[in-house]
Amino acid sequence: MAGFEKDLIRKTSGLNAALLALAFSLAGCSSLASAVLKPQVESAPVSVPAGDYALDTKHASILFKISHLGYSSYVGRFNTFDASLTGDPAHPEAATVTAVVDMTSLDIANPEFAGELMGPDWFDAATFPQATFKTYGLKIVGENEADISGDLTLKGKTQAVIIRARLNGSAYDRLRGADVVGFSATLPINRADFGIDKYSGLITDDVVIEIEAEFIRTKPAG
Repeated sequence: MAGFEKDLIRKTSGLNAALLALAFSLAGCSSLASAVLKPQVESAPVSVPAGDYALDTKHASILFKISHLGYSSYVGRFNTFDASLTGDPAHPEAATVTAVVDMTSLDIANPEFAGELMGPDWFDAATFPQATFKTYGLKIVGENEADISGDLTLKGKTQAVIIRARLNGSAYDRLRGADVVGFSATLPINRADFGIDKYSGLITDDVVIEIEAEFIRTKPAG
């Protein structure tokens, strides 16, 4: 058995470890292991187990896009953030989401310019090191889509916003040993509403935030 396979089994406990060992020992090939470990992802909202979920930060991203003078979409990301989700598919309107983003984790592959954007003329990350989001409502708008209403606090200013979220699917994940649910979401904002208005009129105020997130269930409902 290859070293990485032994290491994977060693780090996995109980039934999951037994399944891994069986998969690797029966055939010694990746095709069988894949068949055993691949989750059976269901896209129907009713398939999502109720309970409390924590963000799997290893499988999540937050990007923002803004038109740069009409030439292109300028793209940045934040590398450090966390979120939690509580929900029950029987009562989707009662679902709650909270999130926090470390504004000092800005990554634009240009450290010098990132320092400028984190300065007082833009995000002012030294004074306002965190952005937060907290829901106060959810409305189903499609088979797998919902509008999540909440308060976004950015650069010390709080505004009501709406996140359009799409459920990609949920399943029991044998590698992580838990129920997992995945979403893709977009959040349009006006940067000037949050006091980030440098070059407003020259550079558009419209910003689109794109979110990819996988949540791991940490506690069943009830």
